[in-house]
Amino acid sequence: MLPPALDKVATLLSRLPGVGKRSALRWAFHILAEPPTYARELQQALGELLLHVHFCKECHHLAEDERCGICRDPARDAHLICVVEGVPDLLALERTGSYRGRYHVLHGALAPLKGIGPAQLRLDNLEARITNHGVTEVIIATSADVEGEATALYLAKRLAPTGISITRIATGIPMGGELEYLDDHTLSRAIAGRIKF
Repeated sequence: MLPPALDKVATLLSRLPGVGKRSALRWAFHILAEPPTYARELQQALGELLLHVHFCKECHHLAEDERCGICRDPARDAHLICVVEGVPDLLALERTGSYRGRYHVLHGALAPLKGIGPAQLRLDNLEARITNHGVTEVIIATSADVEGEATALYLAKRLAPTGISITRIATGIPMGGELEYLDDHTLSRAIAGRIKF
């Protein structure tokens, strides 16, 4: 019922996270409704994205140069590396303004049932970074789900021989959270991770 070109655009848009077939079709209709310059600008921007944006050779964050802005920043603490699952996690930590070290982006988490093992994560240069940059602490900031916990445990065991401090971000009760509405696992983690007042 739709022209094949429009259907193809809607199908490709529906592959984006959180976008269903109907939303993708609305987006495709919107692109058609805009002046033709919009579609050309979008096409050019996507082409430039593929041409210019790649992974930082050091931490695997997104970059337009060989190294990302965080790795090039001399004000960042090179002795501290925070390991995250993906770029959105890195951006979330950066928004807090409370972390001034460097990062290592895995681009995934261990999930054997999905075929994601250690070889699929970007771990090759992590130990080299620890040795070559005099890293004193690695903060493991993976999600508190099954895959994130498995990844954190794997990293802790793999990095233990380096002798550096290996820490895990705290989990537990969110600000403004009421105890009666929290799940048992979150409450258990909060009790286990309690700190001196």
